[in-house]
Amino acid sequence: MLFSEVYSAYFNAVAAVITEALTGNLAIKDLGRIINDKAFSESMLTIPPALIGGEWLVMDKSLQTPIKRKPQMPLTILQKRWLKTLTQDPRLALFGVDLSELEGLEPLFKPEDFVFFDRYADGDPYTDTAYIGHFRAVLTALNEKRRIQIAYRNRYNRLINGIYVPYRLEYSSKDDKFRLETAGGKHAAYINLQRITSCEVLEAYAESDLLPPKRRESVVTFLLTDERNALNRVMLHFSDCRKETIRLEGNRYQVRLWFEAQDETEILIRVIFFGPMLKVIAPDDFITKVKNRLAMQRAIMDQAEED
Repeated sequence: MLFSEVYSAYFNAVAAVITEALTGNLAIKDLGRIINDKAFSESMLTIPPALIGGEWLVMDKSLQTPIKRKPQMPLTILQKRWLKTLTQDPRLALFGVDLSELEGLEPLFKPEDFVFFDRYADGDPYTDTAYIGHFRAVLTALNEKRRIQIAYRNRYNRLINGIYVPYRLEYSSKDDKFRLETAGGKHAAYINLQRITSCEVLEAYAESDLLPPKRRESVVTFLLTDERNALNRVMLHFSDCRKETIRLEGNRYQVRLWFEAQDETEILIRVIFFGPMLKVIAPDDFITKVKNRLAMQRAIMDQAEED
């Protein structure tokens, strides 16, 4: 909202039209092309009449503009303060973004203004020098399409060393961790960046080596009661998953959700988050895991009350 309301699609569309008009080569067909590209399809009903009809006083019927310089859209102080807020996120430093021009500005929000109640507390060490180096090496390998040699410790603390074709870098907001997905294997191989002990960017790989990894999918089916806008919230919350939704009677829906098998714990937590508005009906092992996790949480709460 801070950005789109100040410089919305209409501002960008009109700025592009004026820029083209300054060259002296603007035609009606160019006007339509620019508006379709920069704004919305229905914008053709409002922007051209306002421009050509003289309502906005930036263009006449001959498509000439009295403006002498190319339009510029500098950021407002409010927008800069929002960007300054982002610079306080330690994850931003991983990408080497230069925001030195924001020095001296007061951030719009501070880190202590945010409380995360659905995130693990053992996230990646974003300020660790070694971690930053490993992250940037992985990012370089991805951007430059090069192989990467990585030594890391698996979940059993066993040291693994191999050469990989990087496919995708993923971030889990629940775990607050990054992981690298590699290509070329029989199944998708994931490496948590926090577990990397050393890595080195190697030579470029051939396009034929970048084979999308095969993923092992699981599916969970649950009944959804659309109370307190639950349907929209569930669709948004699981926007990263493939879904099949069937409307039943009244405000009830049946939803099938596909996810990667190794992400089951995260999906389990996300399902429980909706409480009584979601009821898992399949598969049986997922139902059992929901019950066990709820029982564990209840035991923790009971223990806390006793203490």
